[in-house]
Amino acid sequence: MKKINRKSGFKYNLFEKYEAGISLTGAEVKAFRRGSVDLSQSFAKIIGGEAHLVNANFAIDKDATRTRKLLLHKKEILSINAKIKAKKLTLVPTKIYNKGRRIKVEVALAKSKKEFEKKDLIKRRDIDRDTERELRGDKEEYRNSKL
Repeated sequence: MKKINRKSGFKYNLFEKYEAGISLTGAEVKAFRRGSVDLSQSFAKIIGGEAHLVNANFAIDKDATRTRKLLLHKKEILSINAKIKAKKLTLVPTKIYNKGRRIKVEVALAKSKKEFEKKDLIKRRDIDRDTERELRGDKEEYRNSKL
């Protein structure tokens, strides 16, 4: 099972990625195996020398968006914390997956994109899609279907 945070690639410029374990309860593991996990509003934070996943939504009855501890080595946490403070970066979860019996979270150092960067990305995708249609010869069929 793998869940990808698609919004992280659109909202942020991603730099370094880290693999972290996550501390979950039994109900949360069951929710993950069912595929009912939402990372779109979540972020990671270093609190008191420990990494935590904040606002990740596991579809359970009680406390679905509680703060969960991420399992990283102390050197990794210190390195991440130094980079966050020096370059004003954010720690964002990009995907959650299982590796054998363990559940892992991939977190990435990221910098938030500006609004005009997001618009340029959408514009570039539309242009690429239109040129691809033009090369295939589907342009006229596409225009006629819109009218």
